Amino acid sequence: MTRRELLTSLLVPAGLACAGRSADAQTTHRRRSTQHAATGPVKLERVGVSSQSFNSLFLSTRQPAGPAFKEQLVLLDLPQMVADRYKVHNLEFAARHFASVEPAYFTELKSNLVRARSRLISISVDVREIESGPGLSDPAAEARENAIATAKKWIDIARQLGARSISCAPGTVDVENLQTTVDSFRQLAAYGRSKSVAVLVEDRAGTEPSVLEAPVSICRGAGGSSIGILPDFGNFPDEPARTRVLPKLFTCAHTLCHATGLKLDASGHEMSFSFQGCVQIARKSGFRGIYSVDYTGDGNPYDSVQAVVNELLLYL
Repeated sequence: MTRRELLTSLLVPAGLACAGRSADAQTTHRRRSTQHAATGPVKLERVGVSSQSFNSLFLSTRQPAGPAFKEQLVLLDLPQMVADRYKVHNLEFAARHFASVEPAYFTELKSNLVRARSRLISISVDVREIESGPGLSDPAAEARENAIATAKKWIDIARQLGARSISCAPGTVDVENLQTTVDSFRQLAAYGRSKSVAVLVEDRAGTEPSVLEAPVSICRGAGGSSIGILPDFGNFPDEPARTRVLPKLFTCAHTLCHATGLKLDASGHEMSFSFQGCVQIARKSGFRGIYSVDYTGDGNPYDSVQAVVNELLLYL
């Protein structure tokens, strides 16, 4: 958000003209210093944190064979923790991290967001009906309708919590015939439009160009302003594929992208791919949404998220 300072005029007697010029110079210096100092906070307005970065701390997503952390995290505490630790106030929640779908729980969660002066940007609908098997691309009408109905429930939840969007994986797509998938997202986009909630197609890891570019075809096929893509820096088999496909995904990205961390070196910089290159692609595309930090690597998630935030601030 652009912030403009109010302009003021300084009236000085003629005999104090030199002093006035000196004061003007000092004022200009202070203004420039203030603008420079504001660079960090302004950049932080473009940074978000996904609850998925802390999968290893949530009981619902902790892997039995994963790293053992004594500390447990609950979604109700996430807004204040992220605000205090990272000075970040944009959040993305994973549906699997919700401890309840009762109205009282949503009221408390929204209250905690307000208390932390934070905003819920999006909800990742990473539930079984969407994530397991074909999901929204299921050729079986009953299973597909079940996935669509589940996604609509999360659109309602997003509306209650003031989120701008939800994101859904398209499931197992038939790249030779995307009509079934397109129709599912068209229905979701129409429902989302009625609730002022956008629907984002999550891109998933793949190797074939047709699979990697499928979200673009789905988004354009569904059409309308309530459908978009959630690009992910890390979901590519190699750097050439990332460089080729990511710009295409960003043509339909307006709300959110995943600034993914996969493997960090000792200095906290991403080693698996060109993080700087991804940010440059996003900027060149005109992306004005939120870069949601989604750390999926090993190690302490608190420190790792901070490292990815730092890298974002370096390149934004």
